[in-house]
Amino acid sequence: MQNVPDLVNQQLNALLQDETDMVANMANAAALLNVSLDQINWVGFYRYNSENNELILGPFQGNVACMHIKPGNGVCGTAFSEKRAVRVADVHKFAGHIACDAASKSELVIPIYKENQPIGVLDIDSPILDRFSEKDEAKLSQFVDIFIKHID
Repeated sequence: MQNVPDLVNQQLNALLQDETDMVANMANAAALLNVSLDQINWVGFYRYNSENNELILGPFQGNVACMHIKPGNGVCGTAFSEKRAVRVADVHKFAGHIACDAASKSELVIPIYKENQPIGVLDIDSPILDRFSEKDEAKLSQFVDIFIKHID
């Protein structure tokens, strides 16, 4: 199994150069990860909507997905509310997992906050068990840090 490629963070930085629109950057970031990572079936963003206090589906690559997630619910809501990455080897063993795609077996979610303000989460699903390593989590956390530098 291939981990996150070493160049993906450099590619993101170059790709987002001179662009600060969050939706445009989310769309290109999701596309970049989709073509760069093996053994994934969904990659994308959920954006925080403060009016409804929920995560709402943002740009993604993959099958149709759940559109609304409350903070604290599922893997995405847990990562968001606890402000920490959540790496799940087997989503069926994660209490409260929200099954948007029955093919997903493992998941990695990185919360996105800019200057302590909630932005959302980066969510990546895989159809194989235990797809994401500690190294993947570290590189994708750096990926999110780079992403944050390129949004208003």
